[in-house]
Amino acid sequence: MSVDAQHALAVGLFTLVVLVTLGITFWAGRRGSAAEEFYTGGRDFTPMQNGFAISGDYMSAASFLGITGLIVLYGYDGLLYTVGFLVAWLMVLMLVAELVRNCGRYTLADVLVMRMRQRPVRGAAGVSSIVITLLYLVAQMVGAGSLVSLLLGLDSTWGRAWGIIGIGALMIVYVTVGGMTATTWIQIVKCVVLMAGTALLCVLVVIRFHGDAGALMRAAAAHSGYGHRYYAPGLKYGGSALNRLDFVSLGLALVLGTAGLPHILARFYTVPTARAARRSTMWAIGLVGAFYLMTIVLGLGAAALVGTSAVRASNDAGNTAVPMLAQVLGGGQGTVGGTVLFAVISAVAFATILAVVAGLTLASSAAFAHDLWARAFRRSGEQPPTEQQEVVVARISAVAIGALAMVLSLYAQRLNVAFLVAIAFAVAASSNLPTLLFNLFWRRFTTRGATWSMYGGLVVSLVLVIFSPTVSGGPEAIFTGVDFHWFPLENPGVVSIPCGFFFGWLGTVTSDEVADPDAYAELEVRSLTGAGAV
Repeated sequence: MSVDAQHALAVGLFTLVVLVTLGITFWAGRRGSAAEEFYTGGRDFTPMQNGFAISGDYMSAASFLGITGLIVLYGYDGLLYTVGFLVAWLMVLMLVAELVRNCGRYTLADVLVMRMRQRPVRGAAGVSSIVITLLYLVAQMVGAGSLVSLLLGLDSTWGRAWGIIGIGALMIVYVTVGGMTATTWIQIVKCVVLMAGTALLCVLVVIRFHGDAGALMRAAAAHSGYGHRYYAPGLKYGGSALNRLDFVSLGLALVLGTAGLPHILARFYTVPTARAARRSTMWAIGLVGAFYLMTIVLGLGAAALVGTSAVRASNDAGNTAVPMLAQVLGGGQGTVGGTVLFAVISAVAFATILAVVAGLTLASSAAFAHDLWARAFRRSGEQPPTEQQEVVVARISAVAIGALAMVLSLYAQRLNVAFLVAIAFAVAASSNLPTLLFNLFWRRFTTRGATWSMYGGLVVSLVLVIFSPTVSGGPEAIFTGVDFHWFPLENPGVVSIPCGFFFGWLGTVTSDEVADPDAYAELEVRSLTGAGAV
């Protein structure tokens, strides 16, 4: 098949994905413009539907493209990302799902203000949520740029830039027109398609090696360039105590960060009861677990059949390993089968990115409109806005946040998407999670403690990222020509997460405010029983 025919097929499949998702969006946009409809989809999704949607939110470009690429490049150390992302869901099930659904309405701040002063807490929670979702958005859009550039054969720099701009424009349409209903159904469709595409590739890899897992592992090690060291710790996080500490930092961020992600927390408000929220999480654990087991097969298959050097030559961060594996499994470059499978899997990855960025943009626009504009920015005694006004502001903020994410993504194209997501997880675990846990389980927790915990964890984690080797000082940094880093770790979690808890404790014990025992008792009863939940 000629290069022009390959590009025509790719464009056709991409267009089909876009048309299907836009059709869902405009169908959902006709359902109404009330705040509850826009933020939660009317709370009428079943546990199974919400479980698929949560999985769609979670199984992002970082999972499908980034983790597979990391396994190809770093073997055992890349596999650690898979373990961290999967274990994180157990934390969500045990500590967050049911309690958050019982206490909140639309956002994390709704949980906090049940026993805190509204304006300062909503301000801190809104800022934190927007920053975290922006970091996550950058990761997804970097993956989109790499994918579109590879699939369409465009110049690497401009191709990625146009991919980022296209994804940004589409996610703005999804959120502003369809709200949570459209976002949820896009995520459900994306989850089904992604699981099917991943399973197909896994079956083809297994068939290629005649069901012999040992042969697959031996071939992966042989073509990795590392030999037997491919399955030993240390290719990325080894060789020194500092690197091993970086791995501990990464593990903490991945395991604790999920429970603080705004777009994941928002999903628990789309079901009618806390029991449904818990069952949604159990559905998500099953789907996510099966998916991450399959990414191990894809990573080993790409290492064995494509080769680590070829993947690195295509993309330094390994983000194109899955499409390249699909091409080889279909018959190789230039063949009809290879081109078709390559284009199909790339379209699946494209749909993956579309769904996740829509959920992220909705979460950040809800934080701005519902928490900041409608409440934190209001002077005492000022008339609150109507629901329709709030939704209009949410749609406008989605446009602004999408545009900002596009600009930031253009500077982060050199980084692996799974690595970028790990930074977002670290910020969420440092800022949102300590505040949420203190609020739910510490009777003495005060408003000052909540704001200090969120701002303290947020500022510390961002400062450490800015002055880390991720941003400057190394060949894979965002800015390669300068060196202003002084923090030695790539992931700040091992320092910033304890800081978030420390600032929450310090703010509380130094506050003159006395926590209201009646408010905490009400929160405790509501969180555990669901009595009075919206």
